Parts: sequence; C-alpha cells; structure tokens
Amino acid sequence: MMDPVIFSIDILGLSLTLRWYGVLIATGILIAVWVTAREVKRRGENPDYVWDGLLWVVPAGIVGARLWYVANATLGGSRHYIDNPAQIFNVPAGGLHIYGAILLGALAAWLYARHYKIDMWLLLDAVAPALLLGQAAARPANFINQELYGPPTDLPWGIAISAQNRIAPWTDLGLYPEASTRFHPTFAYEIIWNVLAAVLLLWLARRMGKELRPGTIFAGWLILEGAGRFLVEFFRPDQPRVPGTGISITSVVTALMALVGALLLLVKYERVRVPFLAPGETGYSLAPSKAAPKVPEKKRRGKRKKVRK
Repeated sequence: MMDPVIFSIDILGLSLTLRWYGVLIATGILIAVWVTAREVKRRGENPDYVWDGLLWVVPAGIVGARLWYVANATLGGSRHYIDNPAQIFNVPAGGLHIYGAILLGALAAWLYARHYKIDMWLLLDAVAPALLLGQAAARPANFINQELYGPPTDLPWGIAISAQNRIAPWTDLGLYPEASTRFHPTFAYEIIWNVLAAVLLLWLARRMGKELRPGTIFAGWLILEGAGRFLVEFFRPDQPRVPGTGISITSVVTALMALVGALLLLVKYERVRVPFLAPGETGYSLAPSKAAPKVPEKKRRGKRKKVRK
C-alpha cells in the first residue's frame, strides 16, 4: 500500500505535510479547468474567463466541500462535529464532499458570470464533462487512503484493506482475515463511470453541437452523474443514512439530480412547461468584449514626413 503522505518537514516548529489526497485533488481541479477552457473556446467564448474565474470558484468549492461533508455526517446521526465544533475547520484530517464543492462553486460561478455577462448555459455545458474527468483524476486518492470501499467480494479486482482502515463489521479479523479478504473498489467503479460519461457528453457536444440547445449537456451531466453515483451508493456502506432508513443521504441527492436533469431536458425541448424555467434561446450568447482604448487621430496616423523635391 502507498503511504498517503508524500513528505513531511518541520519549519520553525510547524509541521508541513504534503499528502497524495491534496495533490490528486489539485490535479483533478486543473484537468477540469483545462477541459472547461477548451470547451468554452470551442463555443466561441474567451477561455481566459475560465482561468480568471478560479479565484472565485476554487475557494468557494473548498468551503462547500467541507460544509457538505460536515452536514452529511451530522444529518446521518454523527455528533462528532456537534461535540467538537473546532474539528469543522480541520480539513487536513480529511472529509470533503464533491457535491458541496459543486454547489457552492456553482454559486460563485453564477456570480462571476453575472458580473462579466457570461452566458451561464454556455459555462454549464462546458464544465459538465470537465467535472466528470476532474473527479476521475482525483479518485485514486481514495485508494491510497484506503477509504470509500465496498463490502467483501471474491471478484478478481477486489482490493485489500488493512485492519486499521476497516469499518464494522469487517473489523473482525477472525471472520474477515486481513490476508485473504478483498473489498469492492467503489472509487474505481466511479472512475470508470465518470470517464465513460464524460466521453459520451464530449462526443455529443461535438457531433450534435449545432442541434443541441443550451443546457442540454448540463442536463445530461445531471442525469449521468446522478444515476452513476446512485448505483455506486449501493456499494458504499460507509455513507451516512437517512435516520430510520437504510438509504444514504447521497442516494436521495443523486436521485433528485437525475430527475432534475430529465425535467430540464423536457423543458429545453418544450415537451413540458414549467412557470419558473423558460426553454431559453436556441444558441449561446457571448460576453461583450472589452472595448479597445481609443487612439487620438493624430497619434494613430503619426507625423507626416516632409518630402524634399
């Protein structure tokens, strides 16, 4: 098994640790931004807006990811953050949730797009496949940390989980020997699903780009991300449950995502009507370009040279 810590050094009494978890999340963010910038450019918009927007979206996404994780655990019955509120800020200890990052990051992106008059549907359609690829790039961190695994399996791709990283009831090494017990790699299932879904959305955007209405690719992301994660949740016994049920909170969220995506598609193609959601335009609008500074006529023409006869 790989060590989750790449290196750790002490400087002036402070311990600085670089972990694979952070490196892979940063890699996933960069991949998502790069793909988004390419998709934005392909639709005729200035990709610089994407890179400049990082200052708005990334901090909001990190805060959202932590708050969602804390809320998810608390709603699931855990009192850890209620009894130890200071631990809410202990991000290095672990605990980020992708949907919190997407939710608060999307809010920051909406404010940014509103400020610079960027078409939000263009931005959402561009970022949809990029999010899937970014998630896939970051998921190997779960393997390194030995987390987000499923129940025991005899399948050839099952992975070993050390005793200190197991959750009940698989902590009983008499029933589940460390040397022979293997577990479902649920993070790998999600990686495969995300890559296939991203390829499908990118293919649709290129093959049928002129026929697709703004918001179609984003709606496809809602459906594919929601359905894929809903299925993976059946292999995730570690996830907080809705109190009194065997259903994870994330399962409820992802089912709603898929339903919202399907409804959005129906609205966009005018199969159903929703009072607060209009079908919208059939094409994207581009942000107004910054006006170039006016050059005085004399300076623009320059001085005329006298010609000797």
